[in-house]
Amino acid sequence: MSFINFLHNYQPQRICFQLGLFNFYWYGLLIVTAIIIGFYLTLKLAEKKNIKKEASIDLFLYLIIFGFLGARIYHVLSEFSYYLANPLEILKVWQGGLGIFGTILAGLAVLFLYSRKAKISFLVLADLFTPALILGQAIGRWGNWFNQELYGKPTNLPWGIPIGLDNRLTGFENYQYFHPVFLYESIWNFLVFVVLIFLIKKPRKSGLIFALYLILYSFGRFFIEFLKIDPQPIFLGLRLAQIVAILMLLVGLVILLKRNSKFQSASWRTNPK
Repeated sequence: MSFINFLHNYQPQRICFQLGLFNFYWYGLLIVTAIIIGFYLTLKLAEKKNIKKEASIDLFLYLIIFGFLGARIYHVLSEFSYYLANPLEILKVWQGGLGIFGTILAGLAVLFLYSRKAKISFLVLADLFTPALILGQAIGRWGNWFNQELYGKPTNLPWGIPIGLDNRLTGFENYQYFHPVFLYESIWNFLVFVVLIFLIKKPRKSGLIFALYLILYSFGRFFIEFLKIDPQPIFLGLRLAQIVAILMLLVGLVILLKRNSKFQSASWRTNPK
């Protein structure tokens, strides 16, 4: 109950600390923390799966760079009318605004191209980096709390979070407490991470971990989106993120079905037969 009371009453600040003229934001620090932890986890998994350390480091750096660009581009496109009217805001990444679906799409493109170049199975690489990705998502979501962004609908629940008047969306100025969707998604992501890290310890068909990530994460994200109120394009009564989640879930199901029916076990070898 103490945590619920804290969540219900604490007003987070964007700035973690100041050093001279420089401000260090919680959002950025949490992203850096997620990257460091993900990097360490990936190296450990790569070592156990006999993938060269140099290859893992190079690929991880590519994923960070292009994943970040993809995340920003996706966010800007999802709120295109706002950024069209305020183009300079595109550069202010420290204020938040990274779309994980953009990270995933950019990351898949990097993995595909690298797998062709290095002659390593794409699915093996996808399995390798997926646990770090979902753990990073679980950590990074707390940055939304400190930025007071991507909160959910107004609520009277005891764990509703207070949102400052300056950060409330138009039409919600008279509400004080909102659903902590960052917390819902962070918890869900961490549970998915636990499942994946448990399964990855044993030899399994390549692609299974990646497929389960697509299915489990997308399933949770689809339903959490019903609570969100941030502006997004709407198609067939669904938010853009829900459409993307459905597509990702279907891709995961296709991979899972094909790996169980047509392909021989790769047992996590870099050159599956």
